[in-house]
Amino acid sequence: MAINLPQQDSLQTWYQGSLGQLLAEAESRQLERILPDMFGYHLLQLGVHGSEALCASSRIPHQLKLASQPEVASSVYAHSSRLPLTSESIDVCVVSHILEYDQDPHAVLREIDRVLIPEGHVVILGFNRWSLWGLARVLLGWRQQLPWSGQFYSPARTKDWLSVLGFELVSCDGVFYRPPFNHDKTMQKLEFMERYSPNWLRWIAGAYVMVARKRTSTLTPIGPRWRTEKKIVNGGLVEPSTRGIHCDRTR
Repeated sequence: MAINLPQQDSLQTWYQGSLGQLLAEAESRQLERILPDMFGYHLLQLGVHGSEALCASSRIPHQLKLASQPEVASSVYAHSSRLPLTSESIDVCVVSHILEYDQDPHAVLREIDRVLIPEGHVVILGFNRWSLWGLARVLLGWRQQLPWSGQFYSPARTKDWLSVLGFELVSCDGVFYRPPFNHDKTMQKLEFMERYSPNWLRWIAGAYVMVARKRTSTLTPIGPRWRTEKKIVNGGLVEPSTRGIHCDRTR
């Protein structure tokens, strides 16, 4: 089992706390700026988040969500390193804090590379190792607590992994510059950090949102993609009359 489902379920609960809600709001605002500029037919969300409508700002009509429980409606139930989707079938993949809690993040990225169409985009939400949040994880002994129980990776490390797979970095923005204090009044007093830190102290951002494009390396011109009506077996969902996604029963 690649993905640590109990950790993901607990992370969903953590997002409901005051600190988690602040982070969720900051990440959602960033995605509201990014997603409307990405087009396609199918969007896949991997990982949990404090906002149920994390990808609501996307213009992509058909959206799937990886679920940790098989009874969740309109969701894909699978491990993030073994997606029951055909190759080159997803236009945009939003990865919300999956890499930190997976035993093999490289396998997750390889699977994302497989299911993305050429020139498709991956949007990764991650906790920044070189930040005040990462410092608290090490110095304060918070490694047994969420979200610090995961393995934090730096944006540079994530970028390197994507580069090996042939992805091109589009953007990487810091999210949430205040320290991880779970105290409402203190966080309100430190709100000024959100205005000034992006210009002067980008490295202290507790999280980041990275966008990368899957590059195509072919000398053969790519012809038009013929799209026909297909169905999704999982959950009884029916595809619109566009390029279809279906379960890969061989996996």
